[in-house]
Amino acid sequence: MGEFELIRRLFRPLAEATRQDGLLLGPGDDCAIQRVPPGQDLVFSVDTLVEGIHFPLRYDPELLGWRALAVAVSDLAAMGADPVCYTLALTLPEADEARVGALVSGLQEASLSFGIALAGGDITRGPLTLTLQVHGTVPQGQGILRSGARPGDLVAVTGPLGGAAAALDWLDAPYPPESAKPLLDCYHHPIPQVDLGRQLRGVVSAAIDISDGLAADLGHILAASGVGARLEAAAIPRQHGVAEATLEQALYGGDDYQLCVTLPAGELARLPWDVASKLHVIGEICRAEGLYLQHADGPRESLVPGTGYDHFKYQ
Repeated sequence: MGEFELIRRLFRPLAEATRQDGLLLGPGDDCAIQRVPPGQDLVFSVDTLVEGIHFPLRYDPELLGWRALAVAVSDLAAMGADPVCYTLALTLPEADEARVGALVSGLQEASLSFGIALAGGDITRGPLTLTLQVHGTVPQGQGILRSGARPGDLVAVTGPLGGAAAALDWLDAPYPPESAKPLLDCYHHPIPQVDLGRQLRGVVSAAIDISDGLAADLGHILAASGVGARLEAAAIPRQHGVAEATLEQALYGGDDYQLCVTLPAGELARLPWDVASKLHVIGEICRAEGLYLQHADGPRESLVPGTGYDHFKYQ
């Protein structure tokens, strides 16, 4: 099957099935057209996933379709944005209709779940790589930034951490135990916190999605805001599975795609219960720069903020 046949038979139907009102023109012309309503800001982000680096070799293509779009949409969630559309640049080693069809199936399931439409893209030949640019909108001036954290703010996360890192031990297992499935689901089926991101607009002072690990991503907030933070080790929620994810996996493992947010204590008290109950308070923003972890038995550990995976250091 050639490039244009792939587009006609697999990707055009995906675009039609996921069409959103904000997308005026999808695939078929040289460009797509998105209309941004009055009073809204355009929010966009791009992610590239490379086989053997961001996902395993010969990874299930249907899982890859979901995972690739979820990872990209998670950036919109961190900004409090409403997803609208995305473009996909897909590099394939071969035009395998069955595998590409499964990839499209995963993309379609994720697109419909997240309310985001395929606007267009490109297909070329080479090592398996997906580049997705996601577009969303947010009420003017209400995009949640990394730079708003202030001393005294609470630090919170939106769910348990470390599950995807703990799943790495089971990715190649032909028959993983039933108890490993919650961990594997964290890796294969991440859920971007889109609804919660919207609900936190105008409430939180800063936010980021946890892709490289809590210490790394919280470190980006601290650097952008010019502050520090103290975390309580016992308060950090960890994913359960074969065993509870370790504290190290929660801090450094990444691929969680929960949100890390900061907010004044008074704002937390004013949130509706169904929103406040999804926030796990794990620490506090401090005036002095640095990131510290307080253990229940007394010692305080200094963490290195912003230290995460670096493609040019770890090869």
